[in-house]
Amino acid sequence: MVIAIFSYLIIINVVSFHLFRIDKLRAENNEYRIPEAVLLATSFLGGALGAFCAMHEYRHKTLHTSFAVGVPVALVVQATLVIWVMAHCLFA
Repeated sequence: MVIAIFSYLIIINVVSFHLFRIDKLRAENNEYRIPEAVLLATSFLGGALGAFCAMHEYRHKTLHTSFAVGVPVALVVQATLVIWVMAHCLFA
């Protein structure tokens, strides 16, 4: 169970990071963009760390309040859940 959770988190964070990267490249080239709802959804579905890293690596969406506040909040919630799961599995 724990391995499945961590595998999911690795995959969703890689996906989230790359979606932000692709959206930044498309923005620079005036191409079709990835909807903000999709970027936020991947963040809230476990990819907040990847989103946070990509936001700062590529300086993308850092001025949008929904991202500047939402992604760090999602990251804290997800980190708390991961710590809880780890503690629960170690001491159960």
